[in-house]
Order: sequence, then structure tokens, then C-alpha cells
Amino acid sequence: MAFAGLLFMHRLVKICTYSQSHLRDRAILKLIKRRTEKKLLSTSSLKCNGNERDDSCSPPLSTKLTPRQELLSRRMRPLSPLERISSLLPQDALSPEVMQLREQNHQVPKEYSDIQVSVTHCTQGEQEKILTEDNSEAHIGSDAAVETVISETQLNGAFHEEKRWISGTLPEERLLAFGELLIAEYRNKGQVEYRKMFPLQEGARLQSSWGIILHDNIAGQPASQFLKTSRGFPILIRRPSLEDYVLHMKRAPVITYPKDASTMLMMMDVTEGDCVLDSGSGSGAMSLFLSRAVGSKGRVLSVEIRKDHHNTAVLNYKRWRTSWSLRRGEEWPDNVQFHIADLSMASSLLAGQGFHAVSLDMIHPQLVLPTVTPHMHLGAVCAVYLANITQVIDLLEGLRCLALPLLCERIIEVPIRDWVVAPAIQKDGRYCVRKLPMPFEECREEGKSQETIREELNTEEPPAFGNIPYIARPHPEQLSHTAFLVKLRKYVK
Repeated sequence: MAFAGLLFMHRLVKICTYSQSHLRDRAILKLIKRRTEKKLLSTSSLKCNGNERDDSCSPPLSTKLTPRQELLSRRMRPLSPLERISSLLPQDALSPEVMQLREQNHQVPKEYSDIQVSVTHCTQGEQEKILTEDNSEAHIGSDAAVETVISETQLNGAFHEEKRWISGTLPEERLLAFGELLIAEYRNKGQVEYRKMFPLQEGARLQSSWGIILHDNIAGQPASQFLKTSRGFPILIRRPSLEDYVLHMKRAPVITYPKDASTMLMMMDVTEGDCVLDSGSGSGAMSLFLSRAVGSKGRVLSVEIRKDHHNTAVLNYKRWRTSWSLRRGEEWPDNVQFHIADLSMASSLLAGQGFHAVSLDMIHPQLVLPTVTPHMHLGAVCAVYLANITQVIDLLEGLRCLALPLLCERIIEVPIRDWVVAPAIQKDGRYCVRKLPMPFEECREEGKSQETIREELNTEEPPAFGNIPYIARPHPEQLSHTAFLVKLRKYVK
């Protein structure tokens, strides 16, 4: 027992002695490193002072190591548990393999020693070369940093550019604002299943069978953008055109449809600055089209016999002007004058006025022609909007009996047929592919079977241009008959 204790004490003394010697060796190594640095500095200064041919001495070689030299000179910390334990044990208790590992750790890296030797024995030109190489390494690092900054700048610029295309506006484009009239529509497989015109109001909600969208989330957004409802359906929010507004505004009587109104404008040849008479204001559709045609220099006189229709026309006209000023930042021309009167007995209203064109939308237009015709310019056109062919007959009979200087040039109907034109799609959602006629002999010569050809045509990649067949047929829901248009021209009798 006493022998065991003595042996333990002997081991403990050896370990303490070894740790003290290890600390002493580390202090000696630090001292040697400092002296080596001083020697390097003095050697470089002596060589610089000894060169008599040079006019001025080159700057002393800096003892600060480059990042590469610091990396090479840095001693690796032993991370292995075996190395940590072996450093605490005496040498006689270690195996030859552990001793060899310890010697390798205590040795100075060869690359670093080579660097010291080369710096000590090199000439001034070589020193300058070393400095140049070090500076080049520093420049390479700085260039890499600059490239990194440039690449990040380019990425940020690309991101901001993409963001500008998504949520930005062009110079004369405005974001959606409260008070504007908007159109919300939902399309499924190319067909419009939901369409509604609504005013954008603060705190309101757009409700539909496809979900809810808050008006506050719409304000400030660009026009013609898809917004998802509370149920996840994409709804297109856009500004209405004049055609959209006329079709969705509040109506009193049946409106003059845009397809007929555009044809009537061409018949009357209305241009900017004209003075036009519109009899039968109705809901104000034709008055709006005429207002845009004559511009700020023209004038439209709209006459309606019924007060309720008159009020509806005035309201629709004001709502469109208000929405236009919000979306465009400029006023819509206030060039329409609405009156409540019976045109057949309103000679005082037309006194002293001349019209370049006349639009009549009423049940019995032949009753007002004697009052209107004297105020039409020679060659002016009167376009009459009639729903039934029997009304057209009564109009022509009235012209015959009244012997007015009006020539009936045309009686037309404006049909519009919508068509469905879309890529042919299979039931599984894949595009149909055009199948080229290929004889079976050619397929056999090429070594391809019919099944292989079908698989090649039905790949997941999108087919090339011109390889997809299209369906083209009239739309099942067509706009039926609206009206007959009669063109009357005034001539010299």
C-alpha cells in the first residue's frame, strides 16, 4: 500500500515538473519569435542604409504579416482528447507515436519558415517584389469585395426594377382612389361568371359568391390587378371604359347600346366642335357618347319629356364626370345641357340654334321632325333609333305625307356575334396536339410505333408554335336584336 502511494507521488512530481518545463519552453519560443522579428527589421534597415547608389532609402519592410502569412503562422489548437491528455503526461510515459505527434505540433510550419528566410536574405528589389505580391493579394481581396458590392447593387437594382413593373406607375398613371367607379370581374375558363361595377368607398366591402374584398385593400393599388377574395378566388379590379359604364350604370328606360351608338356616330359624322341635338335622353347613354365626340369645343342639347328619365340621365352624367376627374386628374367636358320638354312643342327651346347632327330615340320620331328639320344644317344627318320594324314603316310613311326635305339613305341593323376561340384541351388538362398524317410504312421505316408517336406528342413540355388545334365557334350566348337604325339626310328641296 505504501509502495502504491510512493509511486503515485512520483508520478505527480513528474507531471508538475513537465508542466513547468512546458511553460518555460513556451516562454522561450515567444522570446525567440521576438528576437527574430527584431533581426528581420534590423537586417532590412542595414541593407537599406548600405545601398549608396540609391538617392533615397526605400521604406522599411513592415513586420506586419499578410493574411496569408498570419494563417500559415497561426498554430493549430489541438482538438483531439488524446492530444490534450498527452500534453499533461511525461515523455517517458508516452508511446513513440504520441511523441512524434507532439514534435510535429511544436515545430514551426515549413511554409512560414521559408517566408522568414526569404525575407531575411532577399535583396531590396526582391523585397519590393514581395511587397508588390502582398499588395496584389490585398488588391485581389479588395477587387473581390468590390465585385461583391457591385453584384449586390445589381441584384438590388433588378429587384427594385421588377418591383417598379409590378407595383409602380407610369408618369401619367394614377393609383386607385376612393370615389372612383371600378369594375370587378371573375373569369373561369375564359368565361365571365361575375361582373359588377361599384364605387370605391372607405370602409366598404365588395361581396360576392366568390368571397369578400375590402375596399381599403383596393385603394392605392394599380388598376387592372388581380386581388384574391377571402375564399382565395382571383378577382380582376379595373377601371371601366365608357362602354362598361353605359352597360352597368343605373337605367330608367332601355339604353342605346354601344354597338348602335358607335354606328350612329359614324352616320352623323360627329366631330369635335359640333353642336348636336339628342332627343330622348333616357338613361343618358347617347348623351355621354356625344359629349365625348364633340369635345370641350362642342355642345350637346339633350331633351327628355319624362322627369324621372331626365333625373337618371343627369345623375349618370355627373357620376361619370366625377369618376373621370379622379382617375385622370382632369375634368370631363361639361358640354351637355339637359332639358325637360316636349320637342314637338319646344320651338322656343330651339330658336336661334343650328345643329350639325340630330339623334332621335323615341317612339314616334315623325312627330318631331317638322320642328327639328328647320334647325338642321344642309347636309346634316338625323339618325333615328327604333326598336321595331313597324316603327320604321310609320317613320317612312310620315316622311311621305309631310314632304319634308329629308332623304332616307339607309335602314340597317347592327348584329354582333361573339365567338369562342381557345386552345383545345383534353379532359385531363393537357393540350390537344395536331396529329400529322403519317403512313404506317414510314413509321415502320423509322422504327417508331404508333404508341411511341402518341407518347412523344403528349409530353409535359408545351408544344411548339402551331402544333395546338383551336376550337372556333359562335358563343352560345349571343346579343339579340336591339334596334333598327335609320339614316336621314337633309337636302335642298
